Amino acid sequence: MTNPSLVSTDWLADRLGDETVVPVDGSWHLPDAKRDGEAEYLERHIPGAVFFDINAVADTSSGLPHMLPSPELFSDAVGKLGIGDGMTVVAYDGAGLFSAARVWWTFRAMGVGQVFVLDGGFPRWLAEGRPTESGPSARPRKSFTARVDVGAAKSADDVAATLANGSAQVLDARPAARFRGEAPEPRPGLASGHIPGSLNLPSGAIVGPDGRLAEEEELRRAFEAAGVDLSKPVVTTCGSGVTASILALALESVGGKLDGVYDGSWAEWGAGGRPVATGPATKS
Repeated sequence: MTNPSLVSTDWLADRLGDETVVPVDGSWHLPDAKRDGEAEYLERHIPGAVFFDINAVADTSSGLPHMLPSPELFSDAVGKLGIGDGMTVVAYDGAGLFSAARVWWTFRAMGVGQVFVLDGGFPRWLAEGRPTESGPSARPRKSFTARVDVGAAKSADDVAATLANGSAQVLDARPAARFRGEAPEPRPGLASGHIPGSLNLPSGAIVGPDGRLAEEEELRRAFEAAGVDLSKPVVTTCGSGVTASILALALESVGGKLDGVYDGSWAEWGAGGRPVATGPATKS
């Protein structure tokens, strides 16, 4: 099956003059990448694109990174960007496929049905010699009303209950060494290891060097190798809810059942007070 949430560079290029289609640069990078997503956006971006800062359009009261914002905050922020009710959003990032998936999931969680991810992202757009522009894009303010999907974001208690009652599988997108507790976390103060009973499918294993999501059959093999039963619901998690969204996107390619994204992810779970397992995944 073709992933219904991916659109091609040709598709977007054909619609650049359509004011109801908004390219959204959601570039965000881990600190060790030493890249500034907003600075890169201002330097050059897809014509008409606006910048969506996942750290600013977020609930900052929890102390956790880029948590899902309130519907009021989200509605105000995207309205200021020129995104209104009924418009189509195409998220992309400067890595190919990384934080764009988080932007896609956030808009989905806020009730936007017409939201897509650009296949191959900005690297593919540039490789094909397509047009760019610099500086901020000025779009007139629009009215946006969030309609929150209350089941989209899972809490730590939700995840614990899910594992206790077996209602869904919990799948971690972090690299295997971090999942097993053999490598330190990039954020200070966090335990090493994983949520007991969770499975592991590193997002890097299903995104190619060209920044494109793997094809359906390769994704199926990857999910199966990770121990995932695609006939049953899945809750995705990672370090801070970014690459968990890549797994959510990948589930769409294989007809899987996403039961939500653990928003706080390891940034919350690994901060203390919750059980931690090390070593390879073992199903509870």
